[in-house]
Amino acid sequence: MLRIAIIGSGGAAMAAALQAADGGADVTLIERGTRGGTCVNVGCVPSKILIRAAQVAHVRRHSPFDAGVSAAAPRISRAQLLQQQQARVAELREAKYESVLRSTPTIAALRGHARFADGQQLLVDLAEGGQRTVAFDRCLVATGATAALPPIPGLAGTPFWTSTEALASDHIPQRLVVIGSSVVAVEMAQAFARLGSRVTIVARHGLLSSEDAAIGETLAAVFRGESIELLEHTQAGAVAFSAGEFLLSTPQRTLRAERLLVATGRSANTASLNLGEAGIQLDARGRIVVDAGMRTSSPNIFAAGDCTDQPQFVYVAAAAGKRAAINMLGGDAALDLAAMPAVIFTDPQVAAVGLTQEQAKQQGFDADSRTLSLDNVPRALVNFDTRGFIKLVADARSGRLLGVQAVAPQAGELIQTAAIAIHARMTVQDLGDQLFPYLTMVEGLKLAAQTFSKDVSRLSCCAG
Repeated sequence: MLRIAIIGSGGAAMAAALQAADGGADVTLIERGTRGGTCVNVGCVPSKILIRAAQVAHVRRHSPFDAGVSAAAPRISRAQLLQQQQARVAELREAKYESVLRSTPTIAALRGHARFADGQQLLVDLAEGGQRTVAFDRCLVATGATAALPPIPGLAGTPFWTSTEALASDHIPQRLVVIGSSVVAVEMAQAFARLGSRVTIVARHGLLSSEDAAIGETLAAVFRGESIELLEHTQAGAVAFSAGEFLLSTPQRTLRAERLLVATGRSANTASLNLGEAGIQLDARGRIVVDAGMRTSSPNIFAAGDCTDQPQFVYVAAAAGKRAAINMLGGDAALDLAAMPAVIFTDPQVAAVGLTQEQAKQQGFDADSRTLSLDNVPRALVNFDTRGFIKLVADARSGRLLGVQAVAPQAGELIQTAAIAIHARMTVQDLGDQLFPYLTMVEGLKLAAQTFSKDVSRLSCCAG
């Protein structure tokens, strides 16, 4: 029986463990902390609960229908919201991780810290004491990532927050400064602002600067409309903490806040694994380099999830873990990320799949694009909320859809349709000819596709 060792217990690790067990392998899964990894414990699940609660608070306080539906400022009890949040986290951890492991006898679950002795053995410092050697025929490293901390003078030693502490806090700070401008920063900033904090974002570049420029510009306008202060193109300076208050220097002025949230990216959990003994190659950022089959530079050792150089999304991690297990058992599975959808859970949401116009040009396409503002989408009009846009990128020669970027309510729901269209190599003509239900946000994809050949402002309300 093939012996497979898996380090970690998050999305990648569990998908691999179950696939390997189903394939007849003898699996040993090793976790040094809380089972379930980042997503269920301190990432996707608790953050989306917080964001949804904040959205409800915002709508109760203000909506486009206030003239006819009276609004009232809600009473926020963060302690009660936290209790509800953590109960759901515990429920999902038990249902999707703990109980699954208990009911799968071919997976032996160890608690402890694993490191490589060589390319065929792990040394595990057991949580209950002592050490065990785990020999393997194949090994998967799925140790995830943790918040990266920038080298800001004075930061170390202060009680700053990362997203983990922010999500576990039982109170809403009166003033919150957020350092960062990527996914975690913008999601947490808006959520805390809607729950009652006065929020300032300190961004070295613009918001979401790695995305299409229109995305950051649109989101910045939304945030300013919600009284979130943005200090873009601003370098965070020294940090001090005294008498319960943070002081953060910037070129403009010194910021004061009750809490400081550092959200400047994530670093792979690879430093303590003794990877050099196993001959595993890392990139410049300390991430494990893998190919499309999750193979590392070391024979018989695979890696998946946030500790690798692949995109840090739990659904990517799970898909990678499954494929790694197939390959560890002798198969030949690859992970295709060409049509990988991504969602940022601000309000409106940000979603993207495929290539931006600039990326398409860099890859040699004669890229063409159309941007449809939401005041052309009937669902947005009847919602009285036309913030945002839908942008389609296509190959001008063939008309093939190459990418979609959207800022819209429920953008995360419409982006999967775009992903399927890109995967199926549909043209914008194909997309524009499909039947979409009227008064849905996803109908905006059809309308955006039609703008390549017609003026949609001159169509009837639900023209085919």
